[in-house]
Amino acid sequence: PYVFIIGAVLIFGLILSNSTFLTIKTGETGVLFKKFSGGLEKDIVYGQGFHVVAPWNTMFIYNVKEQTAEEKMNVLDKNGLSIAVDVTVRFNPFQNRIGYVHERFGKGYIQTLVIPEVRSAVRQVMGRYSAEEIYSTKRQEVETSIINEAETTLSSEDNNIKMNALLIREVILPVNIKNAIELKLGQEQESLAYEFKLSKELKEAERKKIAAEGEATANRIINSSLTPELLKMRGIEATLELSKSPNSKTIIIGSGKDGMPLILGGN
Repeated sequence: PYVFIIGAVLIFGLILSNSTFLTIKTGETGVLFKKFSGGLEKDIVYGQGFHVVAPWNTMFIYNVKEQTAEEKMNVLDKNGLSIAVDVTVRFNPFQNRIGYVHERFGKGYIQTLVIPEVRSAVRQVMGRYSAEEIYSTKRQEVETSIINEAETTLSSEDNNIKMNALLIREVILPVNIKNAIELKLGQEQESLAYEFKLSKELKEAERKKIAAEGEATANRIINSSLTPELLKMRGIEATLELSKSPNSKTIIIGSGKDGMPLILGGN
């Protein structure tokens, strides 16, 4: 029995000494390939930490954090004009599906899958817009459309890649086209500024008109209410108040039918 025990210990020690000791870091995921027992364990994900792998097995470690790829390409707009574009794409593989990514694409999945699909989406989407729209007026819309189109393919059950963002860093147009677009945009901005100023002035004129009409209406109402009897009564009331003032010295009664008293004198 001791011979068997010693033999087992020696064999175990030999295996252990030839095993691979590895650490999976934060933001990484491992997928194990078992050479003699089933091949790739694509449904089992090895998380961060220390792992011991038998010498005949292989652990493939993938970065599952968000990654960035840059690409330059030439595309045609909807009018057939050639445009050079520079784009940046942000993505990451689905962590729990990394075994399927490895099985289908391997470690080079970025060049095999991500870049070609992004290039295809960029070409298809930009082919639906004019150079002016891509360059300025609908740039954000173009970016969103590319993301949506690429995401549909990349995030499928077969591909397992999450598309996080896409940025059009630069659009390079033929010089004459670029100058024409910038001139047009400048003229449009001037036109918008003029229309805003005109609208503001028209609103101010309308405000003044409404104010003047309101004041005229108020004056008509006041004038219609000022009857001779009311004016006479108000005059008498004012005279009585003035007569109570210590500065009033002389009261002269007005002549005629509607003559009002006149107060003279005072300190």
